[in-house]
Amino acid sequence: MNSDNDLQIAGDILEVPHLLQPPREHPVTVAEFVGLARAIAADRAQWEHLVEYDATSRWYHRLRTGPGYEIWLLSWVPGQGSGLHDHGRSSGVLTVLEGTLTERTERGTRALGAGAQRVFAPGYVHEVVNDALEPAVSLHVYYPGLTEMPMHTTQSCCEARSVTA
Repeated sequence: MNSDNDLQIAGDILEVPHLLQPPREHPVTVAEFVGLARAIAADRAQWEHLVEYDATSRWYHRLRTGPGYEIWLLSWVPGQGSGLHDHGRSSGVLTVLEGTLTERTERGTRALGAGAQRVFAPGYVHEVVNDALEPAVSLHVYYPGLTEMPMHTTQSCCEARSVTA
């Protein structure tokens, strides 16, 4: 039988403070990095005034650093792309803040609209492109901080197949 208030059945976690973990000043888990990216995305005042658009090259700005991680803000005018690459030993969270970006991987192609997030591990190979007619803005969290971005030759597997987000 279900109760209308499961908290009464399970007890109140606040009654047992020794079970509560102290809040962390900086994220350390994938879920915490995803949450940090979502929180920054939701707080436009943190990033909106910094965004610039450059027709000659992708614009980027390091928004924040923490112990072992960094957060980058990127803008993409129509037609700009990253080229096929990985992030060396860094894991990451890509969050689209505005517009639509296209991600191409060996598994296919995926459109990423505002609010979409992709989490990746070291060695994850992808290409990100603004195939839309409007500019886009994205947020990138890397752990550890990004020290390399090896480029890869175009793979035929990344050109045609489509994946639904």
